[in-house]
Amino acid sequence: MKMILKSLVVVGLLTTGVMANDPGALTKPSAKVQSMIDKFKLQVVDYNYAKSKVAKGTRDGAKALFIDARPNQKYKTGTIPSSLNIPDTEYSKYVGQLKDVAKNKEIIVYCGGWKCGKSPKVANMLKKDGFTNVKLYQAGEPQWKKKNYREVDIAVVKGAQEKNAAFIIDARPYKMFLNETIPGAISIPDTKVDELKGRFPVHQGEKIITFCGGYKCGKSHKVAKKLLSLGYRDVSVFAAGMPAWKKAGLATTKSASKVAPKSDAPKKPLLSKNGAKLGSDEGSIDGEWLNAFIKKGNVPSFIQIVDVTSPDEYKSGHIKGAINVPAEPLKAKELYAKLPKGKTVVFNCTAGGRSIEAWTKLKEAGMDISEIFYFDANIDCKGNDCKIEVNEPID
Repeated sequence: MKMILKSLVVVGLLTTGVMANDPGALTKPSAKVQSMIDKFKLQVVDYNYAKSKVAKGTRDGAKALFIDARPNQKYKTGTIPSSLNIPDTEYSKYVGQLKDVAKNKEIIVYCGGWKCGKSPKVANMLKKDGFTNVKLYQAGEPQWKKKNYREVDIAVVKGAQEKNAAFIIDARPYKMFLNETIPGAISIPDTKVDELKGRFPVHQGEKIITFCGGYKCGKSHKVAKKLLSLGYRDVSVFAAGMPAWKKAGLATTKSASKVAPKSDAPKKPLLSKNGAKLGSDEGSIDGEWLNAFIKKGNVPSFIQIVDVTSPDEYKSGHIKGAINVPAEPLKAKELYAKLPKGKTVVFNCTAGGRSIEAWTKLKEAGMDISEIFYFDANIDCKGNDCKIEVNEPID
């Protein structure tokens, strides 16, 4: 009888989704992150629990308040639907968004995955500020991205539209679409999805962005969920939608374009003074360009990769040839003084967030960053054996 009761308790805990052990997880918190979870007495929830709380996906429809603790640039690239952004390094600047939130509101904090310490830090800060129902979804954005659709910023949509790099769907009623929409979008109203699903792309790996009438509109989320159910793998929602697009003064089918026509001539690659190929986002190295060298084991001699993670993380695994300068605890001048001179410095971490922050710290302090860049990628190293997934640029 005791064994039966014990089994029922275990099954019950698993089905509620509030335990840390996610059956679909590939890993678990690093020792450092686990020590923070224990120290701050934080409860870890799994993907199924997080999904149940995202619910409809709108900010009004979510059953919990989601907080993305990554840098703002990472948040804009793609976040869990309905999330607000409170970066751990800029907590005081962003926490004002919660001034009207009840202290007993359920809050779920996440960041860049099992090795990311930003979410427990922000969760602890929220607890210190009096919030009493704070949890962690520690598997975070990387796991969510593999399993579900994300919410993206206007910059992502604008970049995709300009490059014809995504299939953009207007989920509003057809009359609203005819009146005014984002140029290049097609009309698939949420009420007509089954009827019009033949308009969806043939290839299920196609990048798709849905939108409708703003943060309170659930139509784009409904279409996104339908796409996922049909097997599409790269689906996002532009939750700010048509109101934000118009407020930004961007061209619509009803207005004249305010953007100068672009030349069809191919652009020359942007290079640093030393010859490094730069990415389209400010401060970034071209990730695919650098990764090609890393795979071959012949990173150009003028480049020094600087791993900005903690000494323990660096010791467990890092890109071959990288040196370790833990950036988080250092002030800008201290960080700058530790960097090699006469080299093109490229910051890296495990998910791109801390690299961006290190670069931003130097920029805001007025340091010479003409040959200092960041590598925006998900990097998982065992020794010098690294699995690297380059993140897409914002624009």
